[in-house]
Parts: sequence; structure tokens; C-alpha cells
Amino acid sequence: MKRYWILGAGLCLAVMFGSCKSSESAYKKAYEKAKQQELAQPQVSEPVEVAPVVSAPVTTTTTTPTNVSVREEKVTMVSGNGLKTYSVVCGSFGVQANAESLKEWLDKEGYNAIIVKNEERNMYRVVVESFDDKTQAAQARDAFKAKYPNRSDFQGSWLLYRVY
Repeated sequence: MKRYWILGAGLCLAVMFGSCKSSESAYKKAYEKAKQQELAQPQVSEPVEVAPVVSAPVTTTTTTPTNVSVREEKVTMVSGNGLKTYSVVCGSFGVQANAESLKEWLDKEGYNAIIVKNEERNMYRVVVESFDDKTQAAQARDAFKAKYPNRSDFQGSWLLYRVY
């Protein structure tokens, strides 16, 4: 009985491997055919006319954000100095070492970063800049996000209102 089972399994494997054809050759033939058709077509490029560009004068307008979302939190200083009423927060961490690492990186980038702690949530906030005026803080947040468009973590930067 065992012998028939092994013989049957071997026969199935032989049929299975014997009937498989390499699909690579079909793909390769289709690719080569498309390549030959592409090369057979004449490559004629027509001259392109370029029209002169007239630029309009640029006017900049500054708008004051009226309804900028702000989070109110009671925070205490951990490291750094100069915390004011409105702050731009670019990172929040549950581990102080992670906040310190981001602070060091921001300091190398030319910022005077500050680390504050929210005792209620046990979170460390990394503050990039701090202001007494909400409008200045909102503009600084937007400028910070624009400076690092490829950093998705910085695109979530927000404003913190310090509650005493």
C-alpha cells in the first residue's frame, strides 16, 4: 500500500513538473516584438515654438488667522528656555529621550528648541518657537511646515496655548 502511494505521488510530481512551461519566454517574445515595432516607427521630432513669458508683478498679502486651532495645556519646562504664551509644537513623545533627540536635531538646524511636559497626559512636547502673539505663532508654524515639506511628522505641527 505504501509503495503505491509513493509511486502515485512521484507520478503526480513528474506530470506536474513536466507540464510546466516557462512563462518567461512568452513575456520575452512579447517584449522583443514591441521593441522591434517601436524601433520600426520613424522618430521624427517637430520643432517647438517657444513664446516669451511675460510675468505679472507679484503682490503679497498678509492675512491674520482668525480661527486658528490652538490646544490649551498646562505644561512645565523640561529643557530650554524662553517659553511664551503661544508655541509651535512639532513633536510629542511619551519617552523623554525621543524628545531630547528631536531637540538636538532642531538645535543643529538653527532653532532654539524647548521641551515641555504635560503632566496630565505624561507627554513631552518639543517646541520649535514660542510667541506672545497668536498670529505670529500661526505664521511661524506655517513657515516651519513649508520649510520641511517632506517631513510628514512636521506637517502635523500645531499651536499650544500655555495655561498657567
